[in-house]
Amino acid sequence: MNLSEEQKQIGKDNFTDAVSITRRDFLAGITAGVAAGAGLGSLYFGYGKSVGDPLRVGVIGTGDEGSVLIGALNPDYLQVVAVADIRPYNRFRAFHGDSSSPNAARVRPGLMAKYGWKTEDAARKQVKVYEGYEELLANDDVEAVIIALPLHLHAPAAIKAMRAGKHVLTEKLMGHSIHECKEMGRVSRETGKLLATGHQRHYSILYDNAVHTIGTAGLIGDVHSIRAQWHRGNLPGKDSWKPPLPGDEKLAKQLAGWKKALDRAKPADIDALRKRIAQAEAQLLDAEVDAAAYGYTEKTLPDGALRTPLEELIRWRLWERTGGGLMAELGSHQLDAAGIFVSAMHGKGKKVKPLTVTAVGNRSIFPADREVDDHVYCMYEYPAPGYFDADGGVADPNKKIVVTYSSINGNGFGGYGEVVMGTAGTLILENEQDVMLYKGSARDTRVSVSTAKDGAPVLDTTESGGGGGVVAATTGGGEAPPSRGYTEEMEHWAWCIRNPAPENQPRCKPEVALADAVIALVSNIALANPTTQPRIEFRKEWFDIASDDTPEGVAPDVTRSEYSA
Repeated sequence: MNLSEEQKQIGKDNFTDAVSITRRDFLAGITAGVAAGAGLGSLYFGYGKSVGDPLRVGVIGTGDEGSVLIGALNPDYLQVVAVADIRPYNRFRAFHGDSSSPNAARVRPGLMAKYGWKTEDAARKQVKVYEGYEELLANDDVEAVIIALPLHLHAPAAIKAMRAGKHVLTEKLMGHSIHECKEMGRVSRETGKLLATGHQRHYSILYDNAVHTIGTAGLIGDVHSIRAQWHRGNLPGKDSWKPPLPGDEKLAKQLAGWKKALDRAKPADIDALRKRIAQAEAQLLDAEVDAAAYGYTEKTLPDGALRTPLEELIRWRLWERTGGGLMAELGSHQLDAAGIFVSAMHGKGKKVKPLTVTAVGNRSIFPADREVDDHVYCMYEYPAPGYFDADGGVADPNKKIVVTYSSINGNGFGGYGEVVMGTAGTLILENEQDVMLYKGSARDTRVSVSTAKDGAPVLDTTESGGGGGVVAATTGGGEAPPSRGYTEEMEHWAWCIRNPAPENQPRCKPEVALADAVIALVSNIALANPTTQPRIEFRKEWFDIASDDTPEGVAPDVTRSEYSA
C-alpha cells in the first residue's frame, strides 16, 4: 500500500511479466467466451454460465448495500420478484437507482435499469413491494431472499426465511452475535436451505490469484506477516455513517436549490435534476416511518441529545444494539482476506483460525454522538505451517504469522488493502483493484518470473539502475474496474440452489461465515475491554456451529421468540 504513482506505473509497465502468477493465459483463453456473453466468474470458478430458469428472489433491505447488490446481480441467474423495506427512500432507490453521484448511479442503477423496465409502474407489475419483510416471506413465488438489513436483523430475517422455505444470502457480518450466527447455521442444517454470507472476497478473481501466488506457486516464500488497513477521510459533518435525517435543514435547502435550478436549467441538465429532486423528495418521506413500530428505540446519548427511533433506523451503524462498528463493517472483510492468505500456506481445503487477538480502539475524532469507535487497531496471531503437530497439539509455538489491522477515520491516506510479506517476496493488494508483487522487500530492483529446474515459477532479479521492483500490477484490463465479487457470489449461490448436491455449496457457507464473525466480534470484545482482556485466546468451540460455547456466554437457542413467524 501507499505506493507512489511512479511505482504503480512501473507495475503496469511490467504486467506482461506476471503470466505465471496471475494465470493470465487462462484469462486470455476465455476472453472470447466473455465477449459472447458468458460471465467471467462462471468460467473462472467453474459453475454454469446460467441456471436456465432464473432464481426468483426477494430483496429484503434495499438501502445502500441492498441497492449495490441489485446493481451487481445478473438477470441470467436471478429474477427479482419482490422487495421489502420500511423506508420510502430505499424503496424508491430499489427501482430508480441512486443519482446522488456518478459513482452511486454506477453501482446502484436500480431495478428499472437492470431489467429494462421503462417506468416504475411497469416494474411494479413484475416486482411485489412490501414494507415489513414477513409479508414477503409469505409470497410463494419467492424461492430465495437476499438480506441487506441492519446487522441486528440478519439472524431473525434469515431464520424466518429458511423456515418459510427460502434459501438465503445475507450481507456480512453473518450475525450480530456468535450465538445468533450458530442459530442461523443450525436452522440451515435443519431446513436444508442454503445459507450464504456476502464476504465477496471469496469470489474475487484478484484475491483468488493472490492465493495461487502464495500457496500453489509459493512465489513469496513462507508468509510471516500481513498488514491490512482500511482508512477513511470521514470527519464530523462529513460522515457516511451519519446520513441526513428527513428533517435536516441541509436536505431541505438542497432540494429547494435543485428546484430553483430546474427552472433555468439547460435541456441537457433537466433529466439529472429531475432525478435528484425525485430522490430527495422520497428521502423526505422517511419522516412518516413509525420506526418504533419496527423495534427501533429512543435513547439519550452521552452528549445529552435525544436519539429518536427514526435516527436509530437511519444511522444504525453508529449504535452497538444495531451495528458492529468498524470491525463488523470493514475489518471483517480484511480479516477474511488475511485468513484466506494464511490458509493458502497450509494447503487446499484448510480453513485456519487465529490463535489470539490484542486490540485497542477509541473515539478520537467524533463527538459523543455515537457508541462505536472511530479508530481501531488489532493484532492477531495465526498458526504457520509447523505450529501444530499431527495430533493437533502445539509442535513449535514460534511458528506463527502475525496479522496487524487498522481502521481509522479522519485521514484516508493509504486507502484500504493488504500487504502480505514472505521470506522471498511481498504481495500488495490495493482497493480490491491492484495487485503487485515484489522480490523480497526491495523496490529498486527489476524482477521477473523465471522457471526453476523442476519447472516451478520463481522470482528472478535483474539490477536495473533504480528500476521498479514490481512484478505484477493488475487492474482487470479494459476500461471497467475488476469485479469485487458481488456478481459472482450471487451467481454461484443461485447455481448451487438450481443444482442441489452436497458438493455444491457457496464458498462462504455457514462454517466459513461463522469464522469471520467470530474474529470480528471477539475483536470487539477485546476493544471494549483492553484492560481486563488485553489478549484474548480464541477457543475452537467458538468456531463450531454444534457447540453451545460462545464468547459472549450466551448459548444458541433456535426457539427464541424473535424467530417466531
